[in-house]
Amino acid sequence: MDTPQLALLALLIGVLLGGSVALVVGAAYRARDLAMVHASNDVPDGARDVLAGLDDPAVIVDPSGTVVAASIPAGAYGLAEGRTLPTEELALLARAARAGTATAPVTMRLQRRPSDQRAVSVRVRAITSRLILMVLRDVTEQERVEQMRRDFVANTSHELKTPVGAVVLLAEAVESAADDPAQVRAFAQRLHAEAVRLGTLTTRIMSLSRLQSEEPATMRDIAVDELIVAAIEAHSTSADAAGVELRRGGERGVHVHGDPQALGEAVDNLVANAVAYSPRGSHVGLGVKSQDGVVEISVADQGIGIAEADQERVFERFYRADQARSRRTGGTGLGLAIVKHAVQRHGGEVRLWSRPGQGSTFTIRLPLAVPGPDHDEAEDRKTKKKSKKKTARKDTTA
Repeated sequence: MDTPQLALLALLIGVLLGGSVALVVGAAYRARDLAMVHASNDVPDGARDVLAGLDDPAVIVDPSGTVVAASIPAGAYGLAEGRTLPTEELALLARAARAGTATAPVTMRLQRRPSDQRAVSVRVRAITSRLILMVLRDVTEQERVEQMRRDFVANTSHELKTPVGAVVLLAEAVESAADDPAQVRAFAQRLHAEAVRLGTLTTRIMSLSRLQSEEPATMRDIAVDELIVAAIEAHSTSADAAGVELRRGGERGVHVHGDPQALGEAVDNLVANAVAYSPRGSHVGLGVKSQDGVVEISVADQGIGIAEADQERVFERFYRADQARSRRTGGTGLGLAIVKHAVQRHGGEVRLWSRPGQGSTFTIRLPLAVPGPDHDEAEDRKTKKKSKKKTARKDTTA
């Protein structure tokens, strides 16, 4: 092999060796940088920007359980930069994620404020060998709704069993007493009463379900006078039978905007309750007042009143402050729940004042509606139609 060939071979070997050394050195530097990244507690680039854009509480914690970065909502749960995780449950989740064993979200209770414990679903994931991302989602409302759904199904099943069972037993009694007309009539009357109770309960369950659904309602301006008059007319017979006088007072010509069926049922239920729980010789008052853009519809009775311990619960479904009296009056325990949901759906609230032995006052507060020109024209047309009908009746009589 001559000298040029030897020189070329030597050059080739040198290039190969130099390239190999460069690759080894580069790999060493990259391994060192990677090791430094994994061993560092520095938050990766862009992570803080992501946390700043989250609406949910989220934090990044180091191996000691110290928060190194946090979203703004996380502060409400005591999760702030420089502070350690507030509970051992969170610390255990962080360690499990670092070990590669935490996957599914875990639900736990966290204190948001001294008197406000919240249910949160926590998801954790390792973003480096030392840093753990924890994302919290408040599921308190979901748990409450789910519990309400379970309670509603259980309570409804229980409430339906009573009249259904009574109907079955009374039907058997009618059959067995076929030869005794007096017994048949007595059982038939009780059968009718239980059927009415069952129908009322079913109707109210459907009303409550409709109010709690997201279905759009037919909304329009409603004269409060219409609601009051309809409620008085609907219960005048039962009030007379109970020896209770229905009195109306307050402003006239006030309007609200909403679903006539829902608001009518709300006022109707309040009047029905007032009549049912009032003693003979007393009166039930219906009053209307508007002030500062709010309409107040009050129904006051002189009945037995409601104990302070029961006042917070009377709006719950199937809750009865007086079980025995409710059974005698045919109450379903859904009337006030319907009132509450109907009013809340219209952006209002229901207030209660009551003293045992002095009576109760339920007040519906709704936003005041100011009827526009279209409404005035419609009222004028109604008035003209009524005038024409009266004139026609007079002409016929003449």
